[in-house]
Amino acid sequence: MNIFADFNERVKRIVEALDLKDKDGGAADLSRIAVEPPRDAAHGDLATNAAMVLAKPTGQNPRALAEKLAEALRQDADVSAVEVAGPGFVNLRLKESFWHRHLQEILAEGVDYGRATLGNGRKVNVEYVSANPTGPMHVGHCRGAVVGDALANLLAFAGYDVTKEYYINDAGAQIDVLARSTMLRYREALGDKIGEIPPGLYPGDYLVPVGQALAQEFGRELLQKPEDEALALIKDRTIDAMMVMIREDLALLNVHHEVFFSERKLHADNAAAIRSAITDLTLKGHVYKGKLPPPKGQEAEEWEDREQTLFRSTEVGDDIDRPLVKSDGSFTYFAADVAYLKDKMERGFTDTIFVLGADHGGYVKRMEALAKAVSDGRMKLTVLLCQLVKLYRGGEPVRMSKRSGDFITLREVVEEVGRDPIRFMMLYRKSDAPLDFDFAKVTEQSKDNPVFYVQYASARCHSVFRQAREQLGEGEFDRRSLGRNTSLLTDESEIGLIRKLAEYPRIIESAALSQEPHRLAFYLYDLASNFHGHWNRGTENPDLRFVKVNDRELTHARLGLVQAVSDVLTSGLALIGAEAPVEMR
Repeated sequence: MNIFADFNERVKRIVEALDLKDKDGGAADLSRIAVEPPRDAAHGDLATNAAMVLAKPTGQNPRALAEKLAEALRQDADVSAVEVAGPGFVNLRLKESFWHRHLQEILAEGVDYGRATLGNGRKVNVEYVSANPTGPMHVGHCRGAVVGDALANLLAFAGYDVTKEYYINDAGAQIDVLARSTMLRYREALGDKIGEIPPGLYPGDYLVPVGQALAQEFGRELLQKPEDEALALIKDRTIDAMMVMIREDLALLNVHHEVFFSERKLHADNAAAIRSAITDLTLKGHVYKGKLPPPKGQEAEEWEDREQTLFRSTEVGDDIDRPLVKSDGSFTYFAADVAYLKDKMERGFTDTIFVLGADHGGYVKRMEALAKAVSDGRMKLTVLLCQLVKLYRGGEPVRMSKRSGDFITLREVVEEVGRDPIRFMMLYRKSDAPLDFDFAKVTEQSKDNPVFYVQYASARCHSVFRQAREQLGEGEFDRRSLGRNTSLLTDESEIGLIRKLAEYPRIIESAALSQEPHRLAFYLYDLASNFHGHWNRGTENPDLRFVKVNDRELTHARLGLVQAVSDVLTSGLALIGAEAPVEMR
């Protein structure tokens, strides 16, 4: 149960009973009422802005309205105290009995606690990574991979029907360059002297095995074929090999896509999909023949004045109309985007999310406009931009990879620091802010390393149960028995832990709505901090320790609290894509 949503409904029922009217005599708009944790925990457990947002539209004094709400809330059986603060905020404190019952609910739901129906089954397509299949994944792809994957997990947990998708950019000039680069490695495998890799080709040695495989399969046969025929075959084999490598690299990061969509599919059969999509846009009145003004900052005499087929994107929110078909009859890259979004719409997605690097900022408005035009406004498109990640080792920038030629591979980073530190730390800062990733700091075993601190909390939870089994002589503990005596939990720190656990469903919903998975990482760190803090109090005060051999009922109640913390840590870490360890080594 989301206690904030629950009390929001309680507040709305009180407001409805007051029968407030707006200035036009209509019913008051309750949509802006919110119930949240107060900024300062000393002010209470919950706070509502109801009086603040309703006062002006209904012609009420906010403090006077807040007092009316407070008086009604004092009659609630779960509320112990209500205070009006500032210009009209209402702060609530809940009875211990409420928190005891809520802990029982958490234990009953286990790792499903926090699962929501917010999405109501809406079909969402999350496309992320989508790197050109021209080499291994590099660290620049890492952040988008983690953000996209964690967001997809989060949305699914919040009740959306989510598809994880990878768009294979396997058409265009970069693929021609890839084929020529592999041809060189093929000749090298045959024993030909190729010298230095010419500028413009891919220099990394990851293409060496592809060339060797071609040499083993075909011998010198490909050199005897017409060049375009040989390059077409090499292109297919190389893309397949690169995608195998990319899938393996992503799997190391625990990233698994359900759909791999090939751009070449859009260009097949004389680009039938692209032509169909442009025809549809034309019938809707979004396409015309015309000329574009010179780009900003470019001299007019350098601009080639020509008529093209254009998308009337300025009428659906873009800054400038976009070319679809060039004056020579060839399609622009953007034309393939038209067909791709049409395909997504036909697959039934009501929401589509693109997770892109910050260098794609210029694509945002055109893609939003395109989605609106293609779907007649029925499909919402969101672009999330991920800023760069800078790698350091002990404060010093990390040098380039030998294997790739000019970048650091994702595989190298995972093999050095592990999957979990990468996934957690890529989310421990908002994705639109730059991120410094220091190999030494993310493997450090201290409170200053967030992923260690959170996983250590998980391991400590399991260690409590091992200690309890040993000292009490019991086997596995039944959840129902752990929840029977929650009323014995009366220490302020114990109630504080339950309060923090109660925030989890709200975090899930708010992070899903805002499409900000970093909120989950921040919450897990805060929960771990609360748990470690309570553990330390038990170290100083034996009466607060989780296991008290001479009081099994109290021990079981405290084990119930530990189990609930463990469940939420396990759930949250799974959404992030990391493990909840049972012990630290």
